[in-house]
Amino acid sequence: MGLESQFMTFMKVVIPIYLAAFVVYMLSVLRGRSVPDVVLAVDCMSFDVAAFMAILAVYFRSTFLVTGAIVLALWAYLLDVYVAKHLAEGEVGA
Repeated sequence: MGLESQFMTFMKVVIPIYLAAFVVYMLSVLRGRSVPDVVLAVDCMSFDVAAFMAILAVYFRSTFLVTGAIVLALWAYLLDVYVAKHLAEGEVGA
């Protein structure tokens, strides 16, 4: 059993898990009981997409996907900081 066949078996297990998690997060975004709940769901979705992009980067041997995953994760982190500062202080700025 080669490395590529092991990876494809791994992907057959991982893709449905990622899709199920993404659907649950999307329902949480649409239901949106409060702002922190929506931010947490968007944060989880973006980190899941970033992790999936990193897995695909290993498969395709592409550095571009890794760069995109890092940028996406950083944007999600900045969203967290922005919302946390807004909720703590009521404003965002200098």
